Amino acid sequence: MSPSEFAVSSEKRYFEDYVPGLVLEYGTISISEAEIIDFATRFDPQYFHIDPEAAKGGPYGGLIASGWHTAAVMMRLVADHYMSKVASLGSPGIDEIRWTRPVRPGDSLSIRISILEGKRSTSKPDRGVVHARVEVLNQKQEVVMSLKAMNIFRLRPHGDR
Repeated sequence: MSPSEFAVSSEKRYFEDYVPGLVLEYGTISISEAEIIDFATRFDPQYFHIDPEAAKGGPYGGLIASGWHTAAVMMRLVADHYMSKVASLGSPGIDEIRWTRPVRPGDSLSIRISILEGKRSTSKPDRGVVHARVEVLNQKQEVVMSLKAMNIFRLRPHGDR
């Protein structure tokens, strides 16, 4: 069975704590109709994101959240629970982002993160890159979005635990 939580808090978490095989679950954030419309009005103004009446006749049979809104909710959960408060050095990018199910008003989203690999940098020996699969789940535990993340973390300073 895979471990399901970090051994240390985010204030003490370094590269070495992101162990391949670790599976973590965090959440939830609920999505309201008003939030869907507000986000989409500002950033993704397609009718099925901003007009509940028009969306009823659209391809999804009703209003749905922008995929970028779903990604923003995922990032909030990642920042609050997964990222180190002392060792995070950002990300060079993400791979294979997929939106697999629509997110609807009233849905509650959570995340599941599976750490796939950690590699120490050969050019910068004070850090390493962690690869993880991130899945966003709705309240039915259905995957609504997935991606492969890469994050750079500092290695633990000598004597720090």
